[in-house]
Amino acid sequence: CSWSDHIVMKINCLNVFLLLSPSPIPSTSVTSAKIQVNGVHLHYQQTGGGSHAVLLLPGMLGSGQTDFGPQLKSMNKQLFTIVAWDPRGYGKSIPPSRDFPPDFFERDAKDAVDLMQALKFKKFSLLGWSDGGITALIAAAKYPNLIHKLVVWGANASVTQEDVRIYNGIRDVSKWSEKVKKPLEEMYGHNYFAKTCEAWVDGISRFAENSDGNICQQLLPDIKCPTFIIHGEKDPLVPQAHAEYIHKHIKGSRLLLMPEGKHNLHLRFAEDFNRQVEDFLR
Repeated sequence: CSWSDHIVMKINCLNVFLLLSPSPIPSTSVTSAKIQVNGVHLHYQQTGGGSHAVLLLPGMLGSGQTDFGPQLKSMNKQLFTIVAWDPRGYGKSIPPSRDFPPDFFERDAKDAVDLMQALKFKKFSLLGWSDGGITALIAAAKYPNLIHKLVVWGANASVTQEDVRIYNGIRDVSKWSEKVKKPLEEMYGHNYFAKTCEAWVDGISRFAENSDGNICQQLLPDIKCPTFIIHGEKDPLVPQAHAEYIHKHIKGSRLLLMPEGKHNLHLRFAEDFNRQVEDFLR
């Protein structure tokens, strides 16, 4: 048969394949937008087209851009719709400038949940790192009907005097490694970066004045959704006892210790982390 016949046959085969495909392949691109929530314009990134919505919650001074590159790029976009937000005063959710009143974690939790509802997600899972993990714990406890599953790492439910000593060790950003410091200086400029870090140290250290250094200990038993706690055994910022406490007080939770993991284990061991989390979320 002629060359043109071959072309026609290939086109027909392609049409049949498209008709038989159960669903279109979701976009792998990452979109970026802002939406007004609780009086502020919150920035978020979104990717994937799966039926399971997942919100990524960054750490101190963090944003979707700085904290979750490997997750936005490589998590399964057919299973999940992935949203990474910038909490108020962080990333591109400025203005307002970031501040740390006594209820800043509760404020972030409400903002995060209201953001997902504004985006029309009826139920979603939370992946929270560090401060974002604390925010996710509070959100899962306070809004149980909205949260499908919960993953936290590098999080703590209280602040000890040892924690305060660790926090003061990172107060001066000029002493940070260039690798960690550079993307944050590029995002914020040196003055905002340095000032906000100092304000964060003061803000989180105040929890040590509470009974047992409490941040959200009393809320942990209220978390009913399936919960996965991951901890790097070499985390220099959050001692392992914090992960063990959270695990002990969330009924049915699962704890994974990563022997070589540090605070940024989801970046350093992104492939393993993504696989473990996806298996849990399925």
